[in-house]
Amino acid sequence: MTALADFLDEYAKALRRHLDSPTQATLAEGYELGRRALVEGISLLDLNENHFRVVQAAEHDAGIGGSDARLAESALEFLLQTLAALDIATRGYLDGVGRYEQQRSRADDLAGRDAFRTALVESLQDGFFVADSHGAIVEVNSAFGALTGYGAADVPYPLPHPWSMPEGPRYPDLGTEAQRFVIPIRHRDGRSVWLAVSTSALIKPENNERIFVGTIRDVTAEHDAQARDQAASRLATAVGAATSVVEVLAVGLDELRRTVGAQTAVVSVWPSRHVEPEVYVSGAEGAANGPASAELDARARAMLDRARRRPGRSLFAIPEGADSSEGIVAPLGETGDAALWLRFAAPRAISAADWTLFSLLIGHLSLAVQRARNFDQARSTSLTLQRAMLGPIELPPRFSVHYEPALPPLEIGGDWYDVVPLRDGTIGVVVGDCVGRGLSAAVVMGQLRTAARALLLRGAGPAQLLAELDTVAGRIPGAMCTTVCAAVLDPVRGLVRYSSAGHMPPILADVDATGRLLEGGRSFPLATFDPPRRPEATTALTPGSTLVLFTDGLVEQRGVDIDDSFAKIADVLADTSAKLPREVADAVLSRLRPAAGYDDDVAMVVYRQPPAPLRLEVPAHADELAALRRTLKAWLAAAAVPHDLASDLVAAANEACSNSIEHAYRNGAVPTGRPESTDRSMGRVTRALRDPAADTNRVELTATCNTETVVITVADAGSWKPRSADPGYRGRGIDMMRALTEELDIDHTGPGTRVRMSVTLPAIAFPVANPLRGTNRRASS
Repeated sequence: MTALADFLDEYAKALRRHLDSPTQATLAEGYELGRRALVEGISLLDLNENHFRVVQAAEHDAGIGGSDARLAESALEFLLQTLAALDIATRGYLDGVGRYEQQRSRADDLAGRDAFRTALVESLQDGFFVADSHGAIVEVNSAFGALTGYGAADVPYPLPHPWSMPEGPRYPDLGTEAQRFVIPIRHRDGRSVWLAVSTSALIKPENNERIFVGTIRDVTAEHDAQARDQAASRLATAVGAATSVVEVLAVGLDELRRTVGAQTAVVSVWPSRHVEPEVYVSGAEGAANGPASAELDARARAMLDRARRRPGRSLFAIPEGADSSEGIVAPLGETGDAALWLRFAAPRAISAADWTLFSLLIGHLSLAVQRARNFDQARSTSLTLQRAMLGPIELPPRFSVHYEPALPPLEIGGDWYDVVPLRDGTIGVVVGDCVGRGLSAAVVMGQLRTAARALLLRGAGPAQLLAELDTVAGRIPGAMCTTVCAAVLDPVRGLVRYSSAGHMPPILADVDATGRLLEGGRSFPLATFDPPRRPEATTALTPGSTLVLFTDGLVEQRGVDIDDSFAKIADVLADTSAKLPREVADAVLSRLRPAAGYDDDVAMVVYRQPPAPLRLEVPAHADELAALRRTLKAWLAAAAVPHDLASDLVAAANEACSNSIEHAYRNGAVPTGRPESTDRSMGRVTRALRDPAADTNRVELTATCNTETVVITVADAGSWKPRSADPGYRGRGIDMMRALTEELDIDHTGPGTRVRMSVTLPAIAFPVANPLRGTNRRASS
């Protein structure tokens, strides 16, 4: 019997038992038959057909002519119980089929998505990459390959990445947060590229591995533009404070050379077509084909000379037309008188970005040079005007002046001084301060100074001068409230007459004494009121005293009591009686100068009254000479004798005293031989042995000075020694004294010998303004 026939027979028997007596046991038997049908692969059609034949046979056997409802319900209940297992299996099968279809659809969708993702990534203009947790690049798109030169064919790219630059900055560490940074790389073809990188961290769901995805974008153009702007800003800032061509080239060439990476920067300037160029150098010297010390070779000269004749803003490489360049040459400015040469440390290719940078920087330097030239011209004009208005270029002896404007570097302002020698031997001094600053105040100052000088030369005293200046100031716009101090010095009588129109009081200091204010003769500033008369005061000038006249810019400072400034000047003068007037002015300015400089014009005049005569009488011994020289040197400083002239006088006087000591008392109890020898290397004096019985032998030195002349006399009571016809290597003392002085007179007709030496004090030359600022880096060719 086949499996189907056996199953159908078992099903018929079980169904009849259920129809005869329906119970749960018979239903369970039907369910088991359903499971058996599923296992044995029984067809539902065979099962249903067999079921209905058994039911019909049961109805026939029961003698039922029609359908019995009870029998039909029992038969259906058994069939359903049999089909239950089959239904469960069918639904499971259908679910499996559905899941399979879903998974296959999903796989198809994922495949589509992968294709879409690949197409999307490849369509990006930015470079795309995927990095593993160790930083190795495992996936890139074609744009990434174009930007770096390293495409998808060679992935993965482990650290260090082949495009990284060892000399460049290190990559930032990849983190969990999105990162953005800009980094330079080396393209596969060797050029440098700047990339903007953006990364994000992700977690792979299948294995929880951390990966990083990111994009790169070429920002070389933006970086170069920013670098150019920064370089131009640095250069403009560096040369911004420069006010002369020398200063511009001193700082500008250094900045330009560093920015473009040049080894040497050279500028040649032709002041005129008939002179050799002035050469300015920055960087290494002595390089081949470059500047060597202070001169250029013939090739460099010719190259720069050709460059200056080219149109402005034109650049060309050296050598022209080559792939690699040694440097670049360009005209500097628009006047055709200057050229620039930038020489590289090694030949290199010049890119379009390099040309743009070079053009920008050289253009800025050219503009700075032209601006400095214009400023030099304006300053030269202002200095010429100042020389015409400020005062004499030479002063009488024992004077010093100082002028410092508050608006450098034009070196001109509204304060002034004037020193006028008068016919009667007196000296007129005027110090004034106009309201305001700069050129407008200088114009007023020039008119008032000219009027004051004319009044002094006409013989007006201090009070009369100020009274007549009132009228002059009333007719000059901007002259109202000008303050003036006028004084007439009488060096012979030792007097000073002065009057002040609202001005700072002069300060007078006796020898080794604190200065005191001269507050007499005070009245209102010019052209403010109409006083019946201007007051005048007279004060004695003791021998060696120092007088200082100044404007308010010296003592008026923010946050400082003016009385404290007066006290500082007085204290300084107490310690400067043995200094030259110029040194007195420097000491006062150093003590009062604010940290940020003066914020108002300063004019100052220092005068030294001739000191009392010096009279020294010493034993005729060599060991007295050192003290004698020190004393004479201090007296000459107090007499305002310039240091070089004072050194000559001290040497001449020392020779005259040495001759008296050695020769005048040669027949008495005096040391033999040259009285003194000096060890120049150690500065020691070797003293000859002295006889105590010879202390009665004396040498006398006197020094006197008047307004213009210094006279030194050396006398002894010994005998005159005629000059030998052949003195040998000695006997040159008289010749030396004659060379060191203007007049030499030796009188030995009476008892003893008298040597008289005199010199005329020179006029004091001084600059009318501070020296031009700047470091001259010129190398003459």
